[in-house]
Amino acid sequence: MTVDDTAALILKDMLPTLNNWQLKRLVNSLHTALANVKVIETPASRAFPEEENNQLIRSFLAAKSVEGCSARTISYYESTLCKALASMDKDASLITTHDLRRYLHDYPQNHEAGNRTVDNVRRVLSSFFSWLEDEDYIVKSPARRIHKIRSCISVKKAYDDEDLERLRDHCEEMRDLAMIGFLSSTGVRVGELVGLNRSDVDMDRRECVVLGKGNKQRVVYFDARTKVHLEAYLTTRHDGSPALFASLTQPVRGLKVSGVEERLKMLGREAGVECVHPHKFRRTLATRGFAAESFG
Repeated sequence: MTVDDTAALILKDMLPTLNNWQLKRLVNSLHTALANVKVIETPASRAFPEEENNQLIRSFLAAKSVEGCSARTISYYESTLCKALASMDKDASLITTHDLRRYLHDYPQNHEAGNRTVDNVRRVLSSFFSWLEDEDYIVKSPARRIHKIRSCISVKKAYDDEDLERLRDHCEEMRDLAMIGFLSSTGVRVGELVGLNRSDVDMDRRECVVLGKGNKQRVVYFDARTKVHLEAYLTTRHDGSPALFASLTQPVRGLKVSGVEERLKMLGREAGVECVHPHKFRRTLATRGFAAESFG
C-alpha cells in the first residue's frame, strides 16, 4: 500500500464526518505530514478489495436500473466494471487517474479493441466513479481528467432501393415481407420491433406506439405498402400470441432480437445484399429523411 493509498483510506473514513472545506484542509495536511513517510505493508494487513468492489458495483447498477437503463445496458456496465476493477486489483476508493489511464492504454492490446470500444469503457468508468463521488464514497472521481478518446468515424452504408427490392423478392414468408416493410418505413429499433403487440398497431391510421430507450413511448408511422403486407400476414395468424411478429413454428411465440437478426442475415445471403441487419434500416430511413430536407 502506498502513501497515497493510506491517505485515500483516511479520507474515505472521514467523508461522512467532514464537509468539503474540512476535507480539503485534511488533504493538504495529509500531503504535508506524509510527504517523507514510507508505508510498509505486512502480508497479514493486505486488504482484498473484491468483495467491497462488487458491492459498490451492485449498488451502482441498482441506481442505473432505477434511472431506467435497459437490462442490456446494465449487463454491459456490469461486465465492463468487473473486468476493469479485477484487472486493477485495488479498492475502488484507492484507484487513481494513473490507474485508469494505464488500464485504458493497455485495453486495445489485451482485448483487440479499437478506439471506439475503449471510449465506451472510459464512459462506463467515468459514470461509475462520478456516482461514487456523488454518493460520498470518494472525494473526487479519478476519471474526471480523462477525456473522450477520439476515433475515426467511417460513413456507414445504407440500403438503396435495389437492395430493398432484392430483399423483398427473396421473402417466401409473408411475415418476413411485412417485417422488412415495417423496419424500412418506421425506422424502429429491433428491440422496439420485438416488443410490439398486435394491439399496438392502428391499421386505419397506419401508426403504432413503440416503447423506446429510457422507457419512453413514441408514435411511428408506416406506409401503405407495409399496411397491405401486415394485413396479409396477420390473416395467416391463427395463434394466441399477442406479438405482432411471431415465430413460424410451434409453439408460436413472439420473435426475439436474435431471431430477427438471424432471419435478416439469411435473407441477405440469399438476396446477395451485404451486411443486412436491423439497424441498417433505421440508418437508411434517417439518410433519406436528411436528403429530403436538404434537397426537397
